[in-house]
Amino acid sequence: MIRRCGVARPKPWHVNDELWAVVEPPLPTMERRVRHPGRKRHPDRLVFQGILFVLHTGIAWEHLPQELGFGSGMTCWRRLAEWTKAGVWPRLHQELLAKLRGANVLNFSRTAVDGSHIRTPKGGPKTGRSPVDRGRAGSKHHLITDATGIPLAITLTGGNRNDVTQLIPPLEAVPAVRGKRGRPRRRPDVLLADRGYDHDKYRRLVWALGVKPVIARRGAEHGSGLGTQRWVVERAFAHLHWFRRLRIRWEIRDDIHGAFLTLACALICWRRLTAAQRRHS
Repeated sequence: MIRRCGVARPKPWHVNDELWAVVEPPLPTMERRVRHPGRKRHPDRLVFQGILFVLHTGIAWEHLPQELGFGSGMTCWRRLAEWTKAGVWPRLHQELLAKLRGANVLNFSRTAVDGSHIRTPKGGPKTGRSPVDRGRAGSKHHLITDATGIPLAITLTGGNRNDVTQLIPPLEAVPAVRGKRGRPRRRPDVLLADRGYDHDKYRRLVWALGVKPVIARRGAEHGSGLGTQRWVVERAFAHLHWFRRLRIRWEIRDDIHGAFLTLACALICWRRLTAAQRRHS
């Protein structure tokens, strides 16, 4: 337990019954062989906590403390790869977005998009020479949030990709969000972006998706008021990079790093959901 101001709080990788009730359903079931069953499979809940431990602390897999009971680092890595291949993390994120919408917390009146560079010391797919890090290998996180900063979708590209070329992919990656009667909601009313996305071609592409683009013009004076609305995506990046594993991309495999990204978005959604439930209780 972590003590702050004399109050004991659970560690961030602790999975309580409420969170596990959301995480467990999308996990694939594994049937044990009747003949020659081999070693008993380590419990999914403990392994999931091991994955969260690595995500929160940024520790190398091989340094995962055995005394925690989460299994070996290799066990946790293999389970993460298995669940990633099964598409667990996007389904978990989509389910939590639906719960937020059902609780009237999700706000589709406008969205904000932005990108953030990270270093990739080991290289791998979706890396490139970063113009903001002396040409070192890097990747970019491209995030889109709702009007309050809840992450709706996140994509990964090489660090050499221009922001404006990545305006549409995050918007198209937003899932169809249920949670209320009627058709699922997928498209926002307005998309906010800074000067790095200033290009009329991409404004037309956003309009074609039924979304109004509100993008700052290059050369326009600061203080136009757009920053007072789109700061939420910058705060969301701060929340994402609070997970130490996301500050530097150590994974060579882009799907594993992408899994960490989507899982972190889901955890942020979970925190917003529990906060809303506490306010209304």
